[in-house]
Amino acid sequence: MKEPQNQLTITGSIIELAQLRHTPAGVPVLNFRIAHASEQIEAGLPRKVECELQAVALGQTALLLRGAKPGDGVRLSGFLAAKSTQSMQPVLHVERIEFLEGMNHGV
Repeated sequence: MKEPQNQLTITGSIIELAQLRHTPAGVPVLNFRIAHASEQIEAGLPRKVECELQAVALGQTALLLRGAKPGDGVRLSGFLAAKSTQSMQPVLHVERIEFLEGMNHGV
């Protein structure tokens, strides 16, 4: 049996950014939400797709993201995990971020 896969790449706009915080080990953490909108082909027909997704960035990715603001366009890559042991709601754990529209965000 092949290894299970869990990889997601999505584009969207940042709609909410929490304050940068640190884990007890000192690792930077930033929680945020994005809104995605696109047109996809499903069963041979175009379909308008819109959704919001919770995301979290750790380490250097969190530090890079702290310069962002609501409305900024991003391409995110990472994996999905449950929000907590009490909530199975998916959260995107961002491993790579690309700012769209030529923004450098303090880099």
